Amino acid sequence: MNVLMVYPSYPVTFWSFKYSLKYISKKAAFPPLGLLTVAAMLPRQWNIRLTDLNIEILKEKDLQWADYIMISAMLIQKDSVDKILDSCTRLKKKVIAGGPLFSAKPDDYYDKVDHLILNEAECTLPPFLDDLASGNPRKVYRSDDFPPLSNTPLPRWDLVKIKYYANLMIQFSRGCPFNCEFCDVTSLFGHNPRMKTEDQFLQELQAIYNTGWRGTVFIVDDNFIGNKKVIKALLPRVITWAQEHLYPFEMLTETSINIADDDELIHLMTTAGFTNVFIGLETPNEESLKECSKNQNCKRNMTEAIKKLQAAGLQVFGGYIVGFDNDDESIFARQIKFIQESGVVTAMVGLLNALPNTKLWYRLKKENRLDNNSSGDNTDGSLNFIPRMDRTKLIEGYNKLIKTIYSPRYYYQRIIEFLKTYKPLPIVRHNKYSYQRLKAFCRSLFFIGILGNGASQWYYWKLMVKSLIYYRKSFAEAMTLMVYGHHFRKMAKKL
Repeated sequence: MNVLMVYPSYPVTFWSFKYSLKYISKKAAFPPLGLLTVAAMLPRQWNIRLTDLNIEILKEKDLQWADYIMISAMLIQKDSVDKILDSCTRLKKKVIAGGPLFSAKPDDYYDKVDHLILNEAECTLPPFLDDLASGNPRKVYRSDDFPPLSNTPLPRWDLVKIKYYANLMIQFSRGCPFNCEFCDVTSLFGHNPRMKTEDQFLQELQAIYNTGWRGTVFIVDDNFIGNKKVIKALLPRVITWAQEHLYPFEMLTETSINIADDDELIHLMTTAGFTNVFIGLETPNEESLKECSKNQNCKRNMTEAIKKLQAAGLQVFGGYIVGFDNDDESIFARQIKFIQESGVVTAMVGLLNALPNTKLWYRLKKENRLDNNSSGDNTDGSLNFIPRMDRTKLIEGYNKLIKTIYSPRYYYQRIIEFLKTYKPLPIVRHNKYSYQRLKAFCRSLFFIGILGNGASQWYYWKLMVKSLIYYRKSFAEAMTLMVYGHHFRKMAKKL
């Protein structure tokens, strides 16, 4: 059996870092971890190839070679999926499809795909493979079960060209204990976090290390600290591994804001090599937090929590939303103030969108307020529901907010605010990783410092001098953030 796995391309988005990748000679931010994991579940005698359209083109000869085409995709990749399916139809190729896009909208693809493997592959892929072997595969495989992850195999890193990616990835858990109205994590993976074993996590670290990778590793859990007891038991072993391997990775992950309540957990994470955490901060409007059931953010000073994490050596990437029913036109200025004062440099601000099968989606559907499909990208300035605020004012306010916080002056001020608080741990990392950061810095000197123009060039040199004088220990982070800023400014101009 010849199987071609195809990963659709992403449009340029906030998290694609498309305009910054040239500084580190990379083509894409992340590899297709889901497909690599599914590949490890397939029969060993199958011949498997993988084409990631984010780093290479889909060749017709590869499609012709394959007996089956396997596709996994998220909602934001829909346009690319449609093009792939058109090619498969033209060449009369059989298609097996799964992942969040197909699980959320199976009816859209029932006539375009031969086999839909929905929900989590640990449940639905084995019966499909059994039926395929016996010659009677069904059209659709579904499951409402949430499988344990103890049997999830190591991803097939041998199938992917890792040199083209900025980050590699590990998944330790699925599910989240919280119940945010707009989030689709619980509808996909449930409320009870399911974890791999400590040995599995360490094996995955070692597998990535064995590829020769030295750099950033993203722990892709939707809430890494969903079960603090398990995480606190895991991290001492990760610390030992990292020390024995000379800290080859900088690790980042997603957590909830309540990480700031646990000093022991913060210390364990930073000592293990975590340097960045993404947190859904959402809004300074307490009424909007209550509206979307973001209870973990309520009744707390989020700016103080962020500052505490920064002082401990964790840079916070923040997620923010405007467009809640309880937002009025003052929210845009309030968000700017919140973001600037907290020093969250990488601030992803999106318009509220209703993803399929979320509590928000069902509520708005009941209220007859859904008006079109979501693009899957809440930073592209589009809405898929009728907001309480005037639609034009909401979109105009959002666009102004983005252009303000990513203007050179505001962005530079936010970096300085971050550097005032940030205290990185004195960890000596692997020499290969240090070389990569040096290469990125040298390229930024040329592309931003010399070829740059106007305010961005001026603030680049100003930040470099100021960092060398006052923030030497954080110099690498400061210059990395200036490189990120190049991407974010490009994105802001597209609105």
